[in-house]
Amino acid sequence: MSFKQYLSPRVYPLLILGVASGLPLALTGGTFQAWATVAGVSLKQIGFLTLVGTAYTFKFLWAPLIDRYAPPILGRRRGWMMIAQVLLGVALIAMGLLNPVQDLIWLALLATFVAFLSATQDIAFDAYSTEVLDKDERAPGAAIRTLGYRIGMVLSGGLGIVMAERWLGWGGMYMAMGALMFLFAIASMLSPEPQEVQSPRTLQEAFIVPFKDFFSRPEAWAILLLIVLYKLGDAFAGALSTTFLIRGAGFAAETVGWMNKILAVIASILGALFGGVVMNKLGLYRSLMLFGILQAFSNLAYWLVAVIPQNLPIMALAVGIENICGGMGTAAFVVLVMGLCNIKYTATQFALLTALSSVGRVFLAGPLTPPIVEALGWPSFFLLTVVIALPGLLLLRWHKARIETIQ
Repeated sequence: MSFKQYLSPRVYPLLILGVASGLPLALTGGTFQAWATVAGVSLKQIGFLTLVGTAYTFKFLWAPLIDRYAPPILGRRRGWMMIAQVLLGVALIAMGLLNPVQDLIWLALLATFVAFLSATQDIAFDAYSTEVLDKDERAPGAAIRTLGYRIGMVLSGGLGIVMAERWLGWGGMYMAMGALMFLFAIASMLSPEPQEVQSPRTLQEAFIVPFKDFFSRPEAWAILLLIVLYKLGDAFAGALSTTFLIRGAGFAAETVGWMNKILAVIASILGALFGGVVMNKLGLYRSLMLFGILQAFSNLAYWLVAVIPQNLPIMALAVGIENICGGMGTAAFVVLVMGLCNIKYTATQFALLTALSSVGRVFLAGPLTPPIVEALGWPSFFLLTVVIALPGLLLLRWHKARIETIQ
């Protein structure tokens, strides 16, 4: 594969649609919490705000409806994407009109609605990108959508906070992000139509058959375990990475912010594009193994930051390596999930698998990282994250034959 494949009319639109998919995440997460913090909302109330993103974990519960029903415009995939994007634009503008101190409950409800709409957009986008690509385009397609998603997260995350603090104010920034969603809706309208796939004929077929189809496979449970474990070491290393760089390594918050905004974007671009090229040359299994090993050992760069604190070149190296390796690993993981989905039930099965992939990050890495760091210290913790990554690689080796058939 050459870089020319990224210019395919079925591939390059995934960059813009990937940005649309990644943009709302921080606006209901870290950026939302930062707004509440700056406004003086109590720590206890901010803690409850973390619950607004629960929809991302449970999106497989309504994904069958996205498989079953088609909107009256643009078809089953682009139609749902456009509807979600328009409603996201309206909801984000509405959030920008409120104040966290006076309207916290209404803001929290709107943020929950934004998370639901964003998860719905993700369901449709995941299915769309699986169905619109030819098999030989899955590697560049997965890479370009991963790149777009990361750009979207940076836009609404670090850059969004800078925009709010320096230029637009918090409300103005949220309204600007809402206006962007209307532009993404136009992009959905102009994107190519995927191949026609027979939708489930009944609700029973939509809700039951996709799960029955997946779990009837002999290796189903082991594959689900692989989905959870493949990026677990990466999840642990990243769970408190910003806190580590500020408190553990002694860097100023602004320095960390700029490093994450500029260097992380450049490294993500390189990682995603290079990962797509490598996948088509090595195949899916060897790419997953190579990228998994690189993901695991890239955590040693943070170990180096921990033992040599306040060294800016080493910190920049760590951030760059983590984003390059993370971008490659995520792109290969997306191709794996695409290959595991039955084309008739793409939305439901993709939502199930990606929801399970968040289990390690949400329910393991998040709660367990603080006590581990307190017990071991930062240097030993980052060494431990390499060990945590090994079971996923061993399980990957066990399923070599199955993954090669996907390719």
